[in-house]
Amino acid sequence: MVKRIQRAAVLGSGVMGSGIAAHLANVGIPTLLLDIVPRELTKEEEAKGLTLEHKEVRNRLVNQALQKLLKQKPAPLMSKSNLALIEVGNFEDDFHRLAEVDWIIEVVVENLEIKKSVFARVDEVRKPGTIVSSNTSGISIEAMAEGRSEDFKRHFLGTHFFNPPRYLKLLEIIPTKDTAQEVVSYMKTFGEEVLGKGVVMAKDTPNFIANRIGTYGLLVTVREMMKGGYSVGEVDSITGPLIGRPKSATFRTLDVVGLDTFIHVANNVFEKVEGEEKEAFRVPDFMKAMLEKGWLGSKSGQGFFLKQGKDILELNYETLEYEPRKKLTTPAVEMSKQAKGLVNKLKALVYADDRAGTFLWNITAPVLLYSAKLLGEIADDIVAIDRAMKWGFGWELGPFEMWDAIGVEQSVRKMQAEGFEIPSWVTDMLADGFTSFYKSEKGQAFYYDHGEYKPIKENPKVIHIKRLKEQKDVIKKNSGASLIDLGDDVALLEFHSPNNAIGTDIVQMINYALEEVERNYKGLVIGNQGKNFCVGANLAMILMEAQDDNYFEIEIAVRQFQQAMMNIKYSPKPVVVAPFAMTLGGGTEICLPSSRIQAAAETYMGLVEVGVGLIPGGGGNKELYIKYLNSLPNGVNVDLQQVANKVFETIAMAKVSSSAAEACEWNFLSKQDGITMNSDHLLHDAKQAVISLYDQGYRPPVRKKVPVVGETGYAAMLLGAQSMYHSGYISEHDLKIAKKLAYVIAGGKVPYGTEVDEQYLLDLEREAFLSLVGEPKSQARMQHMLVKGKPLRN
Repeated sequence: MVKRIQRAAVLGSGVMGSGIAAHLANVGIPTLLLDIVPRELTKEEEAKGLTLEHKEVRNRLVNQALQKLLKQKPAPLMSKSNLALIEVGNFEDDFHRLAEVDWIIEVVVENLEIKKSVFARVDEVRKPGTIVSSNTSGISIEAMAEGRSEDFKRHFLGTHFFNPPRYLKLLEIIPTKDTAQEVVSYMKTFGEEVLGKGVVMAKDTPNFIANRIGTYGLLVTVREMMKGGYSVGEVDSITGPLIGRPKSATFRTLDVVGLDTFIHVANNVFEKVEGEEKEAFRVPDFMKAMLEKGWLGSKSGQGFFLKQGKDILELNYETLEYEPRKKLTTPAVEMSKQAKGLVNKLKALVYADDRAGTFLWNITAPVLLYSAKLLGEIADDIVAIDRAMKWGFGWELGPFEMWDAIGVEQSVRKMQAEGFEIPSWVTDMLADGFTSFYKSEKGQAFYYDHGEYKPIKENPKVIHIKRLKEQKDVIKKNSGASLIDLGDDVALLEFHSPNNAIGTDIVQMINYALEEVERNYKGLVIGNQGKNFCVGANLAMILMEAQDDNYFEIEIAVRQFQQAMMNIKYSPKPVVVAPFAMTLGGGTEICLPSSRIQAAAETYMGLVEVGVGLIPGGGGNKELYIKYLNSLPNGVNVDLQQVANKVFETIAMAKVSSSAAEACEWNFLSKQDGITMNSDHLLHDAKQAVISLYDQGYRPPVRKKVPVVGETGYAAMLLGAQSMYHSGYISEHDLKIAKKLAYVIAGGKVPYGTEVDEQYLLDLEREAFLSLVGEPKSQARMQHMLVKGKPLRN
């Protein structure tokens, strides 16, 4: 029986060690962070009269690491308050305290002998049953455990996080031959359900899975660039989103990772393999020259790219001088942009006979073949390899999914014609009549393995909407949303309009869903699996109607949206909203009136309408104000002005939370709402919340009047906005919007403390919204946002 991980310790407080400690704190695990004791004083320490014996000096490295956590971008901590869960110490004074923890993670320098000496000390102080792991990116896990006690070996494994640990989903788990099976199973479940990771089982081989294939692919790309005379900018312009890879593409990724780190990882494989594979991992001379010059990328201020003023220059790898950035535009690139979906885009690109097509084929074919060749050596199945590349490198499709996308038979014929050696298991697969690595039947996904298709094993908490639709009938759908049976008498309302923007189609489906659920289901989940939960209302539609002077149409649409939100709030059956990623404007307005919010840990919530010259129009002002009031303890004398000021500031400054934890601090989420660490489990958790509410005999809230601050409160809110206007911080139009917003939150011209009906507040909100829609400067802001994708200050 494995003991539960309730406390942890991280050994090493560098970027990775402190990042792992921060992520453990994010999930609520108290963590001890230790590092070595400095051997000499800094000038500042000498000036303070400190000695090497002072605690401040002895814990310097760890204290500096904590300060960096607060400044780093993107932020490693989901809330600054999580820092309180990290306790600091050093390897000399505090090593004995490792006996207090349930999991010890080693993140010291990448040197086998140093790691072994650390583990020898750990073995002396750890309690039996304590799990110990290494976060190495490629040193042998077996070798590290040599000479350790039996209990240590049974509880020892590799846990390879990807940087930054908060944001990158992949966690590679690498057991040794001695690791107890129950420890491996426990860590897999713990990784998925507590840490929120995508866990992949890897074998103890150089660089494990993702770094082995990812590094190979990057070096293939660099060599192909040199062979074909392409520039750094040209390569990046076609190896990013165009082929389902991150925006940082190839060289921008290397700049972010750091050239020193990349070369270290490449050399790790280079030193351990032979023949052709060794050559593939040989780092080109120009990259070594960059390393010598200290051109490491973002951390050193220059790498493959250099920012000069507003311009970004690219490195000419032949002259090592910077030049204006170039893009590669060919007929294939233009054709692929017209193609629908990534599968069609890839087909249009890799088989095209032009500079882009040739390049992409020449970097894709070797990576697919290399991945196939390593099957069995680095992982047991193709699913692990695909997931590692998607979760660790942000690829939209893993190598075998990509191979399916471009057609296995067609690509293998082309590879054979070009003299590539195809792994025998791939040619056998085709000879036996299997033409794809994956297939889907009645909502179940299968992968090819040793002459047959096997079902893909998933954590039971993972729900795929696409597969759900294949299995079950869609209850009803229109262009904006679908209502689906989620099982266990719970229904799911899925948005699927462009960007999940709310239009009349979604509003109609919300009302239909609530009626259907009232008749036939225990409750409703509102969620989806798009890129973002919802980025707000359909701005293009609002602007178009405003420019045509169709204010009557806009008024009806806003009234209907407001009514749908009230229907959610007072639904007799529980409604749980499951937001994730961007949940802005109308997206937040759908969350606020629900029975419960079950948010993904990475949820960025905010009422951002001010940025497009408007104020929230779907009840967001009222609901955030009520949520603040409800968060105050019972029996406390409520300072309504303080509440109104907070809500006014949050909406007027268009604040967006940087996590679900921060959304709690700003009252977008309340104490009853839930947070899911693993976004793949979000719909499952939301469904469980519906069932739990129903089983407890759910009753909708009782409709109550709302106390407001009235005229005096309105004046108080405006004071701050007017002083910002007079100091030149906000424009005249910003002040106009602020006045409208303050009037709505204040509840209009009534005495302080007046209790008003919710409908009265909605009417005020709708009038203010409509008056701002008619303003030319607001229309200019909407236009700018639609065209440029960023706010206009006018």
